[in-house]
Amino acid sequence: KLLLVGTETELTHIGFQDGPRPMTQDPKWIKNAAVFTNVCDQLDQYFAGTLRDFTVRLTPEGTAFQTGVWNALRQIPYGETTSYGELAASIGNPKASRAVGAANGKNPIPIIVPCHRVIGSTGSMTGFGGGIPIKEQLLALERKHAGSQLELA
Repeated sequence: KLLLVGTETELTHIGFQDGPRPMTQDPKWIKNAAVFTNVCDQLDQYFAGTLRDFTVRLTPEGTAFQTGVWNALRQIPYGETTSYGELAASIGNPKASRAVGAANGKNPIPIIVPCHRVIGSTGSMTGFGGGIPIKEQLLALERKHAGSQLELA
């Protein structure tokens, strides 16, 4: 189960409700599934293997460093992985792999901001808000469809 949170025009959070750290729903939130029709359609296409690049408007809240890391996450190609050290180097701060890991762990919009594509330098699976089994499933899904010659949106 995924919990989607946002405004009428932008997505701010995706929570894995069956994962180890489910999101607590704020009593001020108003349930309105119609607002998320486009997001749900794109997530369905992603899970079907027919969408690689999301076009959802995002407004994650974080520090300048965190948002820089989250922007770098969106540059990791579909079906590929990188390490925390490689990600730190890509943002011009090669000694910040631990800080990059912390920012990755605070990513409020997993899947669309693909923090699941970051693994340990030895190839090991590392923490993920939805749990390691879901991270492995997301990576397997992408690897399965990465070589597809289909025209993807």
